[in-house]
Amino acid sequence: MRKKVTLKQLAKELNLSISTVSKSLKNDPEISEKTINRVHELANFYNYKPNALAVSLKSNKTKTIGVILPEILNHFYAKALFGIEQAASKNGYKIVTCITNESHKKEIEYVEMLNYSSVDGFIVALSQETQMVNELDHFKVLKRDNVPIVMFDRVSDEIECDKVIVDDKIASKNAIQYLINTGCTKIAVITTISSDLSVAKLRLEGAREITDKNDNVSLIELPVKDNNNVEDEIEKFLKDNNLDAVLGLDETAAAVTINMSLKLGYKIPKDISVIGFTDGLLSRHSYPKLTTVSQHAEDLGAKAAQILVSQLDNFSENYKVKTEVVKTSLILRNSTN
Repeated sequence: MRKKVTLKQLAKELNLSISTVSKSLKNDPEISEKTINRVHELANFYNYKPNALAVSLKSNKTKTIGVILPEILNHFYAKALFGIEQAASKNGYKIVTCITNESHKKEIEYVEMLNYSSVDGFIVALSQETQMVNELDHFKVLKRDNVPIVMFDRVSDEIECDKVIVDDKIASKNAIQYLINTGCTKIAVITTISSDLSVAKLRLEGAREITDKNDNVSLIELPVKDNNNVEDEIEKFLKDNNLDAVLGLDETAAAVTINMSLKLGYKIPKDISVIGFTDGLLSRHSYPKLTTVSQHAEDLGAKAAQILVSQLDNFSENYKVKTEVVKTSLILRNSTN
């Protein structure tokens, strides 16, 4: 096995200065084509690779981005991560991804670890526990140290940083309005995600605002308390309430609603229309296929990465943080009229 060769060794063997070898490897027009070819031939022979640590020390950049997600089994975050990686890679950045599994403690640990590893910036969706306890000192430390942060989906107004969100409140309003327009008057909102989450609050606000404006429309809510007992809770709720429509604030709530409705003998959408959030596998492969609010997760992730990369590559002390809103789409399928 060949020993790893350094820039200094290449320069010595070629009888050139280190600066000339470095410029040749970058195809600098100051260097003659003959010299560039000589340098590349020897570098290829030794399979020379620049020392990443040395490059980062010189440029004060590691070209890495820390990504912190609350979970990865969720289709939305998996698609968002795909968008983040694609946009980061296109701009010459690598990503290091950490999953908090909704833990505030883990989120703190991962922020500290990644910051210690000198990532250039962070892309973050807050954990459920973080939004519940509302303790954000770990992000305030990053802001104090001028480490760029972009929050997406689950965000906090207490941290002054760039944010990328979807129009959750408007999306919920549009979904409820569609149900009303198709003749539904006894509507339920079912959620398996915590009401402490910013996205849940906004979706619920939107549903309430629309139904409050319609005197002949009633709204009833079911926040599922036990995620290990989702089917039983939703089945009992459907039995106990006379409904003609359900808006699931998450994909699981909507998909389970369809299954339990069919189990109870209801026809979808003749007896109960169902709309969910997140255009994932459950939505596409449920029977009947689920009408859903698409949050365009891949675009959301890509947008977050593009904003961070732009800030990293074009640093300015006068930079003004901004909030980008990605519009959702209502995808009509067979679970609604």
